[in-house]
Amino acid sequence: MLKELDKKEEEVFAKYIIIGAGLSGITSAYEFTKIGENDFLILESRNRIGGRVLTKNNIDFGATWFQWNHKNMMNLLKSLNIGVFDQYSRGKSVLVYNTMAPVHYFKRNSGTPNAYRVKGGTSAIIKAMASSFLNLILTNTKVLKITETNNGVSIATNNGVSIATNNGVYNAEKVIITIPPLMATHISYVPKLPTKVIKVMKKTHTWMSNAIKIGLTFSSPFWRDKKMSGTIIGQVGPIVEIYDHSDFSNQKFALMGFVNEALRDVSSESRKWMILEYLEKYLGSEVLDYLSYEEKDWSQDQNTNRKNIKSIYMSPVYGNTVFEKFYMNGKLLFSGAETSKDNGGYMEGAIHSGLEAAKKVINYL
Repeated sequence: MLKELDKKEEEVFAKYIIIGAGLSGITSAYEFTKIGENDFLILESRNRIGGRVLTKNNIDFGATWFQWNHKNMMNLLKSLNIGVFDQYSRGKSVLVYNTMAPVHYFKRNSGTPNAYRVKGGTSAIIKAMASSFLNLILTNTKVLKITETNNGVSIATNNGVSIATNNGVYNAEKVIITIPPLMATHISYVPKLPTKVIKVMKKTHTWMSNAIKIGLTFSSPFWRDKKMSGTIIGQVGPIVEIYDHSDFSNQKFALMGFVNEALRDVSSESRKWMILEYLEKYLGSEVLDYLSYEEKDWSQDQNTNRKNIKSIYMSPVYGNTVFEKFYMNGKLLFSGAETSKDNGGYMEGAIHSGLEAAKKVINYL
């Protein structure tokens, strides 16, 4: 069981406090434990750990794929003894560029590097790293205010009773903020962070914040029987991308992908049937015999987004240099996928950032 705050006022001291139990924050904590450092706490506003790493019913509704050149990711998986496997791509794939035109089929170029997936889903990474320090993670704990003190920082929090009530005060020598920079602007800072930093935080796009992902499970991979990969790339229609998402052991079969954001404005039931009708057209009537259908609209996740979504159609820029520096006289540091110059916005970037943040706070003079 993860630890939760009592509803009474309490004050706690720790050498390091990490805000956010996503991939970056858990990576930093894991690095602490590897050197024998256990004087830390992780404050997480969700009722679960993992952040935008989320595996439900064997489907990755958050971070999913990585590449062979993501070395930090590969090294971490190896150290945790977690296996990887190729994204299934054999057979014909579908490109929909005009719903009135005949179906256009294509096959993946054998020379193109394939994407990898994690055996057991990406949440297996979080579970493996956090297994030895679950008692140091406080869920349902939202950070409201960070104040610099003579010896470190004081962090006021709320555990869901009232936004105006501080249910816990945490003191630390150093704090690492790993939540998305835009979300971190909702924290009050005393003294205030430099204006330039706040401007960059507000302009930094939150990875996954505009995505609607769907997952459907089936009793068999009927598309494979038709020599199809399960991949559909849609330039028009309700689906943007969808892929075979069956597990490594080929015992659980699924399709997973991204929904056209325009469907955010229709009811969930209407959206579902528009998607099923579309998939039936390109994959066959067997798609209607699904075992389960589930959506995850990250724009509606209050821990990922708190504003009207404006889609980013060009690759967002991550790793601004302002995130390389300490603030509050060496007591506050930013980390996370959006802060990383190395593969920002990917799991690789989150891991790289988590490793660097742990190293920086330990070695800071």
